[in-house]
Order: sequence, then C-alpha cells, then structure tokens
Amino acid sequence: MQKKWWHNKVAYQIYPKSFLDTTGNGIGDLRGILGKLDYLKELGIDIIWISPCYQSPLADQGYDISDYYRIDPRFGTMEDMEELIAKAKERDISILMDLVVNHCSDEHEWFQKALQDPYGPYADYFYFEKGVNGQPPNNWRSYFGGSVWEPVPGTDLYYLHAFHKKQPDLNWENPALREEIYQMMCWWMDKGLAGFRIDAIINIKKALPFTNYNYPPDRDDGLAAVTTMLSDAVGIGDFLGEMRDRVFHKYDAFTVGEVFNVKEEELADFIGDDGYFSTMFDFRAAVWGGSPKGWYDSCHITPQAYKSCCFTSQKLMQNVGYLSNIIENHDEPRGVSRYIPPQELSDPAKKLLAAVSFMLRGLPWIYQGQELGMENLPFSSIDEIDDVSTRDEYEVARRSGLSEAEALSAVSFYSRDNARTPFQWDDGKNAGFTTGTPWLRVNPNYTRINAKAQMRDKNSLFSFYQALIALRKHPDYTDTIVYGTLEPFMEDAENLMAFYRRGEAQTLLVLANFRKESRTLTLPAPVKRILLNNYPSLDIENDTVVTLGDYQAVILDMTAV
Repeated sequence: MQKKWWHNKVAYQIYPKSFLDTTGNGIGDLRGILGKLDYLKELGIDIIWISPCYQSPLADQGYDISDYYRIDPRFGTMEDMEELIAKAKERDISILMDLVVNHCSDEHEWFQKALQDPYGPYADYFYFEKGVNGQPPNNWRSYFGGSVWEPVPGTDLYYLHAFHKKQPDLNWENPALREEIYQMMCWWMDKGLAGFRIDAIINIKKALPFTNYNYPPDRDDGLAAVTTMLSDAVGIGDFLGEMRDRVFHKYDAFTVGEVFNVKEEELADFIGDDGYFSTMFDFRAAVWGGSPKGWYDSCHITPQAYKSCCFTSQKLMQNVGYLSNIIENHDEPRGVSRYIPPQELSDPAKKLLAAVSFMLRGLPWIYQGQELGMENLPFSSIDEIDDVSTRDEYEVARRSGLSEAEALSAVSFYSRDNARTPFQWDDGKNAGFTTGTPWLRVNPNYTRINAKAQMRDKNSLFSFYQALIALRKHPDYTDTIVYGTLEPFMEDAENLMAFYRRGEAQTLLVLANFRKESRTLTLPAPVKRILLNNYPSLDIENDTVVTLGDYQAVILDMTAV
C-alpha cells in the first residue's frame, strides 16, 4: 500500500447545527466551529469533516442542497467558511466538506427549471419517467418510506427520489450534469479544502431501464427497498473513475466514501492504491441485525457480533486498502448506547470501546461528543423527534401492530436524533450550546457529561481519547499502529476482543474484556510494558498471566510472539 499523508491522522466529524450556536437562534453555526478549533487541536484532531452547511430548506437537515455555491445564512457566510479553512490550516487541521451529489433539493434552480419545462434540457438533470398504466414506473421504496416516485405536476411523468420527496435524484447518465458537479467540486477545492466526505455515492448508478426492475415486495405496502436494485446497477466505476480523475487526482484530495453494499470483488476498485476514494467508512457493525421489515424488527448487536464485524472487515481489507473506522456518526445512534448493554454502561466500558476502535487498522474517526461519551436521548414522545427517517420507522412499527409505547421504544434506540442533540459544552443552561432555545432538546445528562468537566479531569473519557491519539502519533509506535497487520488473538473466547498489531519493530496486543465479569488470561509471551489502560492498574503475574476487570481494556507492548 502506498503511504499517504493522511494515514497517521485522526479525523473528527462536526454536525454544525448541533455543535455551537454563537447567535442565540438555537442553531449551531460556522463561527461556533471557529471558536472551538483550539478545543479540537487540544484533543489531537488533524482532519475535520463538516456536515452540510450549504443553502438548504433542511428537509433532510442540509442533505437537500438548493445551492452548492452558497452557505446557508442560518450557518453563517462564505466569508466565515473561508476564515474557518484558513484558521484550521494555521493549526495544521484539514477541512473536508460533505459532498452530496446523488440528489439535490427540489428548490435547486436545476429542478425548478426542470418543472417549468419537463421535456427540456434540465429535465435530463433528473429522472423524469412516464408511469405505467397510471402507476409509478416501478415498485421501489425510498430510504425514508413510500414510493421513490413522485408525480411531476401537470404531466403523466414521475420524478425519482431515493430519499425524501424534496431530494430528487440527479441523473449521472447525463454528461452535462456531471460536468456541472465537477466544476462545483473544483471550485470548493480551490478555496483550500483538503477533500470531501462523499454522501450516499453508491446510489448514483441506477438499474436501467426502470420498468425492467420491479422486485418482490418485502413489506405489506407492496414495495421493495431501493437498495435491492444496487446489485443490478452495473457500471458505477465509470462515474467514480471519472470523478477521481477530473477532481481528486488534480488536487491530491483526501476523500472518504459513504459506501454501503459494495461488492467484495470491487473493494480494491474503491479504495485500492488507485481507488475511486482514499478510504471508506466501515459500516459492518452499524448495519448488523437490520431487518427488511423495519427498525422495530432489528436485533440489537452483541459484543460477540461486534467483534465478528470488526474482524471480518479487517480481514477483507488487510491487503486491499485503508478503512475509516467509526463508532457513530450523524446517521447512527450514540455508539456507547448501541454497543454496550444499557445496564453495563460505564466510563470503563466507554473507554474500552474507544480503545478497540482506535487500535483497529485504519483511520479513526470521532463524531462530535463521542470523546465525552455522549449517550442516547431518552425520548418520551414521537413529537420530540425531528428526524424524518425515525418518524417513518415509527409509522412502520405502528402498522405492524406495536403500541405507541412499543413503537417509540423500538425506534428510539436507532434514531438519528440521538447523535444530533446539542453538544454538551458545560453544565450551564442548554449545556452551553446556545443562549436561546435549542433546535433539538439537550440531553438532560449534560450536567454530568460535558466538555468543561472532562477537560479538567485526567481520568475522563476526553483524556483517554487524548491518550489514544498521542499513542497513535508516538514516534516509537506510530508505524505499528498505522501500518502494522492485525491478527485476532483468542478469537473464539466469549466477549473478549483481543488482537495483535504487528509491525516490523514490535508486537502490540490489545485486550478488551467486553463483559461485567473479570477473566484471567495466560499470554503466549511476556509483557514488556503497559502502553494504555482504562483502569488505574493491571493485575499481572510473571509478566504473562493477566486478570482483566469488568470492561477493562489494555494495550500492551509484547515480547515478540
């Protein structure tokens, strides 16, 4: 694998609407991010991905872009963005923007022109299709529920939206559309971006013609998940290779793809040495236990399953490319609430999860508040939930026969709003996020989980993340942690996640006791030193017999095994 400038970095995702509000309107903004660059530098961050802050009606929280060349006034100005890029660069921090080009907003100029002339050139920027016998062209269900097809007013046409009806899909088959996108991307790169996080990109290639791809319904609504068509969509590499060559290579851009459903034989095409992207997120644990029936029928992941997901991805990618490892993001619930049983949630358990994630081979990502151990929000009513996806899943659960309370409980666990609650800066009013009324309710646990308290506590989760980052960058260990191979240790042991990281100069061993009970292990070689421990001490005899407490995690420098 060719070594790249970003391999030894640590990345951080900011959801600007919920990060820090400097105007009192209850919505986070770019100046809030500017004011916290030193906080991120102190944590040890090198790369920041900013979720969309382009002009948008916010039907899907900014992932419905109405103007790619403007900052939404709710978030600030273009001058604010330019200052943010410059001030971050002064601190050796690179900025990524969210690239949302599978779809735009129905309020975008292109779509408005398409509606004005449904048979004109701008209609070809989208998928305008005739229905079949007065019905939509096929039976695909959108990611947010209901048909992917919406009538074009005054015509017998429908337009395609894989997501919200206010997010019409862009027609990547049209060279004129692709040219517009590449020009926009270069315009942003010229402003000093390091690259892009690329949203929902696997969806840009459709199975065509649409009328050939009706699928067996997977719910009683008579529809089939739009994801079903991805296995029949052939040729996405033509688009992605062109985008790489036209934009990414030109700027030596760092790019991370949100890629689901990629075929195993195409992994090298996506993130190999000359892949379409620099890296892509590992979502194997995030999608584990999902059900075509809906969230209400999904299985909660166990520590054993989590271990299996991580090791499977690591084995697949070991000789292919560099993964991006996550615990959570803006589309997922809080990782500590998802991967740790609620009755076992504790600071040691949160630190264990952090240690495991950071020591996997790949680029570690922190989502805002993860470094504090922010948790899921206890919802008391569906009316408290803003997320369009959660609201749809609630209705799906109710139609399946669940009571209101049962449906709320089912969807609350997975709701995207869990990760979108305001950042908990301190124990003051609204957790220090805003002087006004926050757009989404603050988690009431902010009085005990907040940045101000943790930054003063050398035993806090924040301090533990600092230590993990420092270890990753330590000159004695960085080569092994960044480039060393990963080899599972005692893989069959129940609720133990253990693995070697082997480099040319050393062997490190990660031991994580993923349960409440302690356990004793006999190691195959002596321990030379303890590099990191989420407990004050480690019970070790004769340098080889280790007893781990409940949810204890250690990183050990080993005598060669």
